[in-house]
Amino acid sequence: MEPTDRSTAFGRPGVFWAGVVAVIAGVTLHLPMYVEARGMGYRLAGMPLDVGMIVGMVLIVVGLAATFWGLIPRDHLHALASDVHIRVRALDEVPIRASHVALMLVMAAAVTIDVMKPATLAFVLPGMTREYGLRSPLHPTGSIPAALLPLAGITGTVLGSFLWGWLGDRLGRRPSILMAAMTFIATSICGSMPSFALNMVMCFVMGLGVGGMLPIMFTIMAETIPARHRGWLLVLIGGDVAGAYIITSWLAASLMPSLSWRILWLIGFPTGLLLIVLSRWIPESPRFLLAHGRTAEAESVMKRYGAVILREPASEIAAESAVGSGIRQLFRPPFLRVTVVVVLLGLGIGLVSFGFQLWIPSNLQKLGFAEADANRLLRNSAIIGFPLNFLVAWLYGFWSSKRTLILVTALTALSLFGFAVAGNSVATNRVLLYTLLIMPIWGISSVVAVLSAYSTEIFPTRLRSRGTGLASGISKAGGVLIIALVAIAVAPPSIAGTALIGALPMALAAVAVALFGPETRNRQLEAITAEQLGVRERKTALAG
Repeated sequence: MEPTDRSTAFGRPGVFWAGVVAVIAGVTLHLPMYVEARGMGYRLAGMPLDVGMIVGMVLIVVGLAATFWGLIPRDHLHALASDVHIRVRALDEVPIRASHVALMLVMAAAVTIDVMKPATLAFVLPGMTREYGLRSPLHPTGSIPAALLPLAGITGTVLGSFLWGWLGDRLGRRPSILMAAMTFIATSICGSMPSFALNMVMCFVMGLGVGGMLPIMFTIMAETIPARHRGWLLVLIGGDVAGAYIITSWLAASLMPSLSWRILWLIGFPTGLLLIVLSRWIPESPRFLLAHGRTAEAESVMKRYGAVILREPASEIAAESAVGSGIRQLFRPPFLRVTVVVVLLGLGIGLVSFGFQLWIPSNLQKLGFAEADANRLLRNSAIIGFPLNFLVAWLYGFWSSKRTLILVTALTALSLFGFAVAGNSVATNRVLLYTLLIMPIWGISSVVAVLSAYSTEIFPTRLRSRGTGLASGISKAGGVLIIALVAIAVAPPSIAGTALIGALPMALAAVAVALFGPETRNRQLEAITAEQLGVRERKTALAG
């Protein structure tokens, strides 16, 4: 695998790497307290912060500031100075090369690491509830609602999605991914925090990075992969959401009994470092570089993917040139219709992921399953459904992007309606329980993957990060709503209740896609934009 070109590297490399070293040192200073608590079952609740941890926190804050400053491109103020005569169609006409495969492998690893963060919440919550004496369905006598932790985390992801969407369109796709990776490393100290309040702060900051990283990664892939392969590859990579859940549930079942719930947070340290190492093979988006007038850098990146820069009449890409760059453009014609689709789908995903999936480990334990048995049940459900990711990817890439999205959304809604009808009695029928769990555990990951791919295709280059950030943010906003209701005991987190809350918006989302969603399969990104703007563009025949 060939590393990314130096011309799209950091704005201030020395400052960036100094910040990385400071953050690593700061996190390392938090580990002794965790290790020393081994004889107490790694319980740290109520223990005071030692000098090493305080110094470590200072190093982390200073290090994060340095890495962020070091990543800002020196020419970031020269935005939207595009050479509108550059022919980007060449990116869509090249065959898949080794450089494309390398990018896909790196992005698959990055998606897995990113999705493991919110998935971890569901597995650490029961142990955290016991250690801090929090109030939950399993511990109704606690004083502080356990739901405040996922509420802090999910609020961070919503804000992070919008913030990173702006960063991705303004500063670049690659710097935004690295900023998120640094937050993963820094917030792994959540596993050493002795108080619930500090856990909430770290969880919020972690959420900022989690919310922003996933949409930016999909944006880079959509802008780099040839059109004939873009759809199925995006969905296949996005389907690794289920893989992340499998890995997280396996780690929970294997490590938590001996190392406590805290180990799942501490794993963020090595996985975040892995992302920094893999960044050598993450290029800046050529389309982003062209949109910002950085033609020489775009040419260097395109050569790695077998494409060359050609000139063509401005009318060929007039649509992209005519699009504004502010987020308000998403809520104005002609993009308002697709924004409605994204918002409804995102809301449904959020209510399923955080109104159903987040609470299912606790719900299963409440119905009589032991913690390890509940974790294995969820892991097995994800494993059973995982092979279907390949079918969904094929349908999206070779059948129809629009109809595939309708199909997986409708099936997820139907399975949730099944939980609403069966209620708590589902625990007595293991076959029925597995059947109904597959779609909310695996199926929602396919909906997330398809929406992530779809949202990168239906918005123009200058709005693409904001659009994918909106999709990601709204998908978490539903979680903020339902977790807030649970925190104040307005909505009981029962299986039937959370299933019904998720089923209704998912059904409405399927209808919205049918009415307003454009078909994107095998089409150039600029052609999709041109169609929405009503611009007539020459059609290019694409194989496949």
